[in-house]
Amino acid sequence: MSVHRPVPFTAVALGDRLWAGRQRVVRERTMPLLYAQCEKAGMIEALDVRAPPGPLALPFHGDGISTPVMYWDSDLAKWIEAASYALAMHAGEGPDSALGARVDDLIARVADAQQPDGYCNSYFQRREPAKRWTNLRDAHELYCAGHLIEAAVAHAQATGKDSLLTVARRLADHIGQTFGAGDGQKRGYCGHAEIELALVRLYRLTAEPRYLDLARFFIDERGRQPHYFDVEARARGEDPADYWHRTHEYTQSHRPVREQDRVVGHAVRAMYLYCAMADLAAELGDVSLRQACRRLWDDLTGKRLYVTGGLGASARNEGFTTDHDLPNETAYAETCAAVGLVLWAHRMALLEGDGRYADVMERALYNGALSGLALDGDRFFYSNPLASRGTHHRWAWHSCPCCPANIARLIASLGSYVYSVGAGEAAVHLYIQGQGRMQVDGTAVTLTQTTDYPWDGTIAIQVDPDAPTDFALRLRIPGWCRSARMTLNGQPVDLGRLVVHGYARIDRRWQAGDRIDLELPMPVERVYAHPEVRAAQGCVALQRGPIVYCLEAVDNPVPLGRLALPRAEEIQARFEPDLLGGVVTLTGMAVALQPVEGELYRPEPPRALPVQFKAVPYHAWDHRQPGEMLVWLPEA
Repeated sequence: MSVHRPVPFTAVALGDRLWAGRQRVVRERTMPLLYAQCEKAGMIEALDVRAPPGPLALPFHGDGISTPVMYWDSDLAKWIEAASYALAMHAGEGPDSALGARVDDLIARVADAQQPDGYCNSYFQRREPAKRWTNLRDAHELYCAGHLIEAAVAHAQATGKDSLLTVARRLADHIGQTFGAGDGQKRGYCGHAEIELALVRLYRLTAEPRYLDLARFFIDERGRQPHYFDVEARARGEDPADYWHRTHEYTQSHRPVREQDRVVGHAVRAMYLYCAMADLAAELGDVSLRQACRRLWDDLTGKRLYVTGGLGASARNEGFTTDHDLPNETAYAETCAAVGLVLWAHRMALLEGDGRYADVMERALYNGALSGLALDGDRFFYSNPLASRGTHHRWAWHSCPCCPANIARLIASLGSYVYSVGAGEAAVHLYIQGQGRMQVDGTAVTLTQTTDYPWDGTIAIQVDPDAPTDFALRLRIPGWCRSARMTLNGQPVDLGRLVVHGYARIDRRWQAGDRIDLELPMPVERVYAHPEVRAAQGCVALQRGPIVYCLEAVDNPVPLGRLALPRAEEIQARFEPDLLGGVVTLTGMAVALQPVEGELYRPEPPRALPVQFKAVPYHAWDHRQPGEMLVWLPEA
């Protein structure tokens, strides 16, 4: 397979039961809500960099540093990016006229705030102008710049306007003048990776090689000795040994990136860094970066990934700990980290052409990321545990509000994750009802999916090239599917001959009206963890298709901690159109351990009585009565 490029979000329309509805909710409810919250918090007012600063909002540390305020610009940029995707899908109608006006106003404010030399950061311009670029480890300046650049690329693609792109290019050029290996330049990089992947996106839009070169500089420089974060700490008059996190693993700068083989540190930073490494491997044909990505992927998926696609077990570092340390109730599993995994997995699927990457993308998308946004679009999870005693709930806002706009931009741009094209090829990575239009070797091709996926594994794909043309169509056969079947124009297809690296590759002359019917049976499966995952020892999780399930107290007759699932018990799946927006639920018979009143310990095991249990998709939990939740159920 050649290296693929995603089909742009502007060329894909989703029309399914799940994602089209979520996109509508994001556009109509989430985006206005987030704007109002940003306004209330003072983020928008902070763009008036000529006004004197008011009292420091959200003091976060005892030294007076307010980290969230330092990266407010990134949250506004993610809002602009998400709004741009939404505008591209439904331009000029209803609330979108107001949304477009708000986008234009924010861009005008950002442009007005930008300094003549191109620098743009509301926190440092307004509060500490003499300290710009003096604390790359902690201050998030390049991180904020990266999100502004990403927003500018999305806005230009969505609207055809260059108002924000002009700002972003001036900022990127300023960064290119400030950082590098030349005389008088800083040999630094950001403590929170993001600028790197943004520069690659800017390069792909503008074809300006200096942006790709700058992204490569930041990647190549990371972790080199003498360590830049220690150098700049001494320049600030600080002892590097006093670094609040104690280890540069936190920022994935403990070693040069090509030497890294363990996923460590802050989970979101890691995902964004690996995204940039995959991007550069694709653009430059860099084998060493590709190999590093593979090693890190194997470490993550083999030792550090939750069954939900969540990642980052610890709240202490918002990230990774030791091998197989995957606690349930205390799982951090930040929504932003799952979003970041979707981004990295997508890039790896395009780079390597291997379905194992798209399988993980799908797992994280439908479970660990989607859980971060409530069905009505106005409440959010920051962390996503796999068990709860009834005290963990979505919130309307947070002192560190990075996740809401992040999940919003992912959902709004989801069309760009469905299809891709390469030399003589097109690929379908996700099955979602709707339509995508793409160019394959110069011929326009429309792919139309008809399906009720993920609730049903029956998928029809109509292929309509503008003229008969030869190319290969690659269709992902998910790793969870054990017995896929396919027909082409009504004739059975031998998948055993066609499936390579998780994709069925059909190479032929396609004509308008050609139709593929794909059957992906979705029996309920029991999933077991590696024996070293102590939190899941003796337990089982339930999955159907790409959906991971959980039990909630509201559906079950006894406390969840008393339930166990008999090994041979049959489990039924049923679609319930009026529950949680329409979901498939799982039911069956479990056993409930019966306590003896007044006895804490006894020489006999407790009695076990049969009870019916019910499980719902993990992404849809915490929408009804507060109560317990668990993913891993003891097996009897």
